[in-house]
Amino acid sequence: MRKQLLLIALFTILCAESYSQIIFENGYFIDESNNKIECLIKNVDWKNNPTEFEYKFSQNDTVHKATFKTVKEFGIYNVSKYIRAKTNIDKSSEQIDKMSSERNPNFQEELLFLKVLIEGKASLFLYIDGNLTRFFYKLNDSEIQQLVYKRYLIDDTILENNSFKQELFLKLKCEEIVLNDIKNLRYSNRDLEKLFIKYNKCTGSDYINYKTKQNKDLFNLTFRPSLNYSSLEIQNSVLGFNDIDFRNKLGIRFGIEAEFILPFNKNKWGIIVEPTYQYFKSEQSKETGNVSGGILVSRIDYKSIELPVGIRYYFCLNDKSKLFTNISYVFDFSNNSSIKFLRNDDSMLDELEIKSRRNLALGIGYKYKNRYSMEIRYNTNREILSDYLYWSSNYSSLNIIFGLSMF
Repeated sequence: MRKQLLLIALFTILCAESYSQIIFENGYFIDESNNKIECLIKNVDWKNNPTEFEYKFSQNDTVHKATFKTVKEFGIYNVSKYIRAKTNIDKSSEQIDKMSSERNPNFQEELLFLKVLIEGKASLFLYIDGNLTRFFYKLNDSEIQQLVYKRYLIDDTILENNSFKQELFLKLKCEEIVLNDIKNLRYSNRDLEKLFIKYNKCTGSDYINYKTKQNKDLFNLTFRPSLNYSSLEIQNSVLGFNDIDFRNKLGIRFGIEAEFILPFNKNKWGIIVEPTYQYFKSEQSKETGNVSGGILVSRIDYKSIELPVGIRYYFCLNDKSKLFTNISYVFDFSNNSSIKFLRNDDSMLDELEIKSRRNLALGIGYKYKNRYSMEIRYNTNREILSDYLYWSSNYSSLNIIFGLSMF
């Protein structure tokens, strides 16, 4: 029944996806005749630089498609901007088994959409295609050029061509930029953006930092209490009378979730880690002729810290509401937990120490205003008697989780 409920809810969420993904935001593009055309652009928050984009002129309009063959520039207001450039690019592989032995870049002229990072007297651009990352720059009205950084292989040793440092030292002349700024420079968004901002400020140039304009919250910390509907059965392959059903129990859990939002695909992917305290207590009695007194009492006291580590995907409904689904790999650390078997007079017959194996957890939920959330999570069967050869167990649970994001 739990699996059926989860599958129904998951089907509902996937149906909502077909609606939620069609999000068009205010933007523009510039055509071959230098006409600026206002429109709505589908924002998929490209991880790789696009070669095309979809747009329409109103929410009820049909969807149109444009490519870098017909568009010089396009942008989504307050989010991102891309410009077309016909430029030389080095696409030498970074993979060791495909790495070149040549120090110099292998330039090829291509037509590309470059993402604008910094726009000013000195402008910085980015191109990403899978594992390939290349930065480009432009000063005033000069041609766009690639900043050269290349790793190459000689005699099983990886060397680096850091020509971009010399290029920037010669071109970005300013009193506030010193040699150490260049020597310590890494070929990364953060370092290059800081340098270009510093140069534009130093020269008194107005500039736009598109990363700042996006203003995305990439970390959430959420308090997550929950109701825990769990069940446990244990079996012994030798002693049949020790097969026990502890039945369903309703309890509570308390957890803190750290969520790291991945900065691409419109912030729809996240990595989640959620340490959670949970417990399960139950007692069952059964008649048996194999125990003095004729009654076997089975008592479980199971306390643990669960540590689900997983990935989450969001389905945006509107500016305030979104659905999500996640899958986690659950580590379980039990503490002072055991199953005791007692006679009717409460004397000890046997005791099993609880040691857990890992399991999977599948969840679906709803989030409102990035602050309040609710999730239904199904935990697959967990073995909690892993140290015993003839014992097996079947512990599973369904959680209804409430969330309050603190930041």
